[in-house]
Parts: sequence; C-alpha cells; structure tokens
Amino acid sequence: MRVDWETCTSCGFCVRDCPLGAVRIKAKKALIDPWKCTDCRVCLRVCPEGAILPEPEKPEGALECTACPIRCWVRESSLGACLRYRNVEGALIRITPLQTYADVLEEIGPEADKAIEKPLLTGIGAGTTYPDYKPAPHIVQGRQGDVDVVTVVSEAPLSYSSIMVKIDTDLQIGKEGAPVLAGKRVVGMVETEQYGSKMLHIGGVNRLTAENGFLAARLVADIANRKLVKLRIQGGSRLEIQVGRPPLIDGHQAAKMRVGCGSATLGIFAPKLLAAADEAIVLDSHITGLLSEHMAGKYAGVRPSGISLRFRQSTPGRYFGDQGPGWGGTSIEDPAKVIKDVDMDLAWPGMTLLITETTGQKGALFEVQEDGVLRPVALTDKAAAVLEEISETCEPSLVSAIYTGGAGGSARAGVTRHPIKLTRQVQAKKARLTIGGAPAFVLPGGGITFMVDVGRVKPGSFSWTPTPATICPVEYTMTVEDYREMGGHVQAMKPFETIEPKEE
Repeated sequence: MRVDWETCTSCGFCVRDCPLGAVRIKAKKALIDPWKCTDCRVCLRVCPEGAILPEPEKPEGALECTACPIRCWVRESSLGACLRYRNVEGALIRITPLQTYADVLEEIGPEADKAIEKPLLTGIGAGTTYPDYKPAPHIVQGRQGDVDVVTVVSEAPLSYSSIMVKIDTDLQIGKEGAPVLAGKRVVGMVETEQYGSKMLHIGGVNRLTAENGFLAARLVADIANRKLVKLRIQGGSRLEIQVGRPPLIDGHQAAKMRVGCGSATLGIFAPKLLAAADEAIVLDSHITGLLSEHMAGKYAGVRPSGISLRFRQSTPGRYFGDQGPGWGGTSIEDPAKVIKDVDMDLAWPGMTLLITETTGQKGALFEVQEDGVLRPVALTDKAAAVLEEISETCEPSLVSAIYTGGAGGSARAGVTRHPIKLTRQVQAKKARLTIGGAPAFVLPGGGITFMVDVGRVKPGSFSWTPTPATICPVEYTMTVEDYREMGGHVQAMKPFETIEPKEE
C-alpha cells in the first residue's frame, strides 16, 4: 500500500485501525512501513479521502496467505494481519503450536463429579423459600452410584431474570436496539443478530422494576413455558412466537434457517454452483457472495465474469449487504438489480448467471446478451438441483429461548448458613446447579448467574409474582460431605425415599 500525500489530510484513521501498526504520521502525512504492511487494505477502507492506494505487484519474497479472505502478502519474518501466521524461511507457520486437551486443562478447570450431575428431584412444584434464611422446602439425601449426595430444591423468585429469544430467519424484523412491544408497552429490545437468527431480549431487572414490570415478568414466564406470545418491534414487524415452533412474521411463517452467510454458501456449494452456471451470486444481508471473485471460485477454476455488484466490497468475492424485505434479507427484490455493471471485455454472450439466497428458496437464472444486458431464462435442471440442495441443507426455522437468572438470597440462604460457600462450590463445580432437572451454564465471575435452554425444561415450570419477579425451579446437588462442610441445613435433610410426589 502507498499514500498519495497530495490527498492525505493526516486524519489518523489508518494509524488507528492498522492491525500491524504499519502506519504512522510523519510531517502531517501518513507513512506506511513496507516491511510491516501485508496489503490487508484496512487503511484503504477507512481512509475518508481515498488517499491510500494499492500496490499492483506482490512484494518480492512475500508469501500469499490463504487462511482467510484477506489474503495477506507476508514478507520474510513478518506476521499476517491476523497475527497468527509468520513467514519463516519461505513458509507460512502458525505461530501458536497445536494444543492437546492436556495442554488446556488448567484453563478449563475441574469437571463436575458424575455422581452430582443429576438432581435427586427437581424444584418443579417444590414451593419457595421465604424469608430467605429458613431451609429450602426440600433437602433430600440419596445415593447415586457409590456416592452419598444431597439435592436442595426450591422455586426461587428472581428479580434478576430475563429471556433471550432466538428466531431463526433471514427476514428482517427491525433494527438492532429497537424496542420490543407487547401491545403498546415496552418489554424488551432487539439484540445483535446471531448466525441465521434474530435475537430479542425480554425482561431484565431494570425492566421488571420499571412501569411495565408486571407485563415483562409475565411474558418471560410465558415464553419460558413455551406459550404462544404476540409481540411487535417498534418500526418493524409483528411477531407470533412459541418456543419449539416456527415463527410467524407479519403473518408469514418462516420456513428455513440459512445454511451460512453468502460467502459460506459459496464455499460449501461452489462446485455445484459452477456446474449449474458460469457465475453465481448468493444474496445475503450480511455477506453477499460473488463466485468468480471468491476464493472458493478461484479454487474451483471459475474464470472472471466481468460482473460487479452494487454492494460495498469486504474482501474479494465478499460484499457487505444491506437490510430489507428482499432476497436474503437485503433490499434487493428484483435479483438482477444487485448487478452494478457487466464488463463485456471479461463477460461473453451466452454467459449464464445464477442468483439465489442463503436458504436456496429463491433462485433466478440469467443469460448475458451481446450488449451486456441480462436476459431471464428458465431454471435448468442443474440450477434447480443446486437450489434444492442448498434448501435441504438448511435447518427448519424455529423459535428457541435461553432463560437467564441471578441466584441471590433465597436461592442460597435456603441451602446453607454461609451463602458464599455455596457460590464458591458452584463455581468450583463441586455443587451442580440444574433448572427443572435441565443442565445450566453458570457464568464465570462473581455470584451465581446461570443460563438454561427452556426447551429442556418441562412446560409450566416457570411462573411470576407481582413483586415483580419470575419464579424458576432451582436445584443444587452435591456430595453430603461437601454439603456438611459448607454449613448446609443438614438438620432439615430427609431420605429421598420419604419424598412423596405432589399430585397435580
């Protein structure tokens, strides 16, 4: 990379964002160290003046790294932009050695004892602990394998609780950060998207203690209990969601979850796309892929097609899409409109172009005319077959949810006279936390904050109380020896055999 000093304003954006520290400001102009520069083009992309220009030739002795789409030119003894690969005597070497499981055991920490993995009984129907310091409603002793264990259960009211809803769809539902409404009242917000899914966050202590707290608490419990819930995104879609079922978005049922972004779809299906057409585009709101420029296309031997796209390029063959109601969640409703230009010095009359999206549910085939105009043609059998294979590789669109809770007073004091000891035992995996019998992930750091897949908890296990808080069945299982050591309420401990299930 080089700098046009006539254009450079020394704004410093290139210095700020260069991953290798290869750029500095000298005499109020940007200066690029050619020995550090790998042509990753971050500086080119962030320069507001267009003062950064690419060098046309690969530096002498540099190796092209193909570990990611950036394709750095790495000089002898230098690192790539990702700081993972170094050019050592003409070979690209991963600088961190391959790690075995034994190498990382110290960071992973101890595994939970198999004997305490499963609770003797669940907290569903157990009743609650209030006031906090009295023993939990059920503290039972039993034997699992050859180990004496104890399970302490209660239905804990948790003000620190929320639910993250995952909606598998490419359809746009609203902007990130937009309020989620039940009727006209705010109960949550749209979160950052995940792979092929939109995310909603409902509840949380600040919403539960605000003016709409009762409604938010009820919704968290309803969603966790797998009930049908109707919501609306401010400035976006109307939703009908139920854990374990496909979502209804503005009255339309989502069918498929994407197989990958547009780039990943090209990488997976490049040979079959090439067999179906001379060029392929996969439309996607995140990364739209163009086969001939993409590494997968080059690896498969696709020749340059002369097609350029309207979207902004990320790396060769990968373009940042936009958001909208069209194909692949983009604004493109007529697939041909994604084409910015066709260079007939590279394209040729009769060249075929297949355009699809990340679920393969839509597809269009075009043929390039002598004047560069795209003429729609019927899908061939090969084109239809690759669309079907993409679609069949996608998972069904579903709604799922993760309940998050912070276990405080009643959830700890009902177990032991020394709550800090329970916290430490849970973090050390000497006490096993489950929710309605389902395994929970305990977040690292202080306290006992956990997450559980509500799809693994019996429906009806959650409820709410107008404090407001949500109520969650909680179980702690540990060895009897550890329970005594932590100062547990051993005087309230009963044999498991004496517990009689409650009738519904």
